[in-house]
Amino acid sequence: MKNNENILVTGANGFLGSALVRLLKQHFNVKTLVRKTSDLTNLKGQDIEVIRGDLRDKDSLIRACKGVDIVFHAAADYRLWARYPVELYESNVTGTKNLLEIAYKSDVKKLVYTSSVATLGTNSDGSPANEETPVAIEQMIGHYKKSKFLAEETALSFFADTQFPIIIVNPSTPIGPRDIKPTPTGRVLKDAANQLIPAYVNTGLNLVHVDDVAIGHLLALKHGIPGRKYILGGEDYSLLEILKTVAQIQENREPMIRLNRHMLYPFAWLWELSAFLFNLKEPLLTVDGLKMASKKMYFSSERAKKELGYTYRDPKQGIVDAINWFAEN
Repeated sequence: MKNNENILVTGANGFLGSALVRLLKQHFNVKTLVRKTSDLTNLKGQDIEVIRGDLRDKDSLIRACKGVDIVFHAAADYRLWARYPVELYESNVTGTKNLLEIAYKSDVKKLVYTSSVATLGTNSDGSPANEETPVAIEQMIGHYKKSKFLAEETALSFFADTQFPIIIVNPSTPIGPRDIKPTPTGRVLKDAANQLIPAYVNTGLNLVHVDDVAIGHLLALKHGIPGRKYILGGEDYSLLEILKTVAQIQENREPMIRLNRHMLYPFAWLWELSAFLFNLKEPLLTVDGLKMASKKMYFSSERAKKELGYTYRDPKQGIVDAINWFAEN
C-alpha cells in the first residue's frame, strides 16, 4: 500500500536507479531526474514522472525538488576513463553539492545518498574492510574514485553544517538485470558467458544482487542514522571464482591461465591512447582498472545487517540473472 510521500530518484534510468524505481513505486509517489540525452529503456512501462535536467543545472534541480519529501541521489558519472576528467568532478562533486543545497532549501525531509565502496579503505591482508577502515584521498585510484570520495565528503560536511538528514549507503559491486551500459563487472560476466575471457588476474570483489542493494536503500531510509555510512554488500569472490561460476552456469570451459597484472599495462596504455585519438567511448582495459585490481575489494555489511535489518541473497543468483538478461537484450 502506498503512502502519500513524494520521492525523487536521480539517476533513475541507470542500473541501480532503475532497480530503486521499481521498488520505491510500490510504496511512494515517484518522480525521476534524468539528463536530456539519457536512454530511458530501463524505465519503460514504469508509471512515473520523468523530469529532464542535470545535476549541474540548478534550475532543473529546483523543478525536480518541488513538492518532494525524500530524495534518493543515485546519479553518478561512472567511468574508469574519461577524455575530460573534469566532467567526473562536475557531475559527482559539484552536482551532489547543488542537489544537497536545493533539497535543503526545498524543505526535503531526508536524503539517501548512494556513495560506493570505492570511497572506503581496504585491508592490505585481503580481509573484509568496513565503514571505519582508515582511508585518505591519496589512496583513491583514478578520477572516478577521487570524485566519489570528494562527493561523500561533501555530503558529510553538509550534514555537519546543517543537520539536514543525509544517510549514506556504500554499495559494493551490484550485479543482475538491466545493466544496460554495462558496468565493468557486468561486462566481465557478459564476456565470460560468451567465452571471451580465457585468463584472469589475482583480484577480487564483493558481489551483491542489484535488487538487494535497492532494498538496502529503503531500509536505510527507514532505519538509517543521518551522517552515518552503511555498506550494502554481499559475498566476497575472487575473479577466478566469478569466472568459474559463470563457466559452470554456462557449461563452458573454466579459465586456466593466470596473468601477471603488470604484463597488461602496455595494452592498457595502447587502448587508452586509441580511445583518446579516435574518440572512443571507453577503452576495454584501463591503467586505473589494473591499478585497482592490485587490491581485493572485500567488504563487510555487518553494520547494515545490525542497524538496518539488511540481508542479501546468494550473489550467484545475481550472476544468473545478469547472464540471462544479457542473453535476452
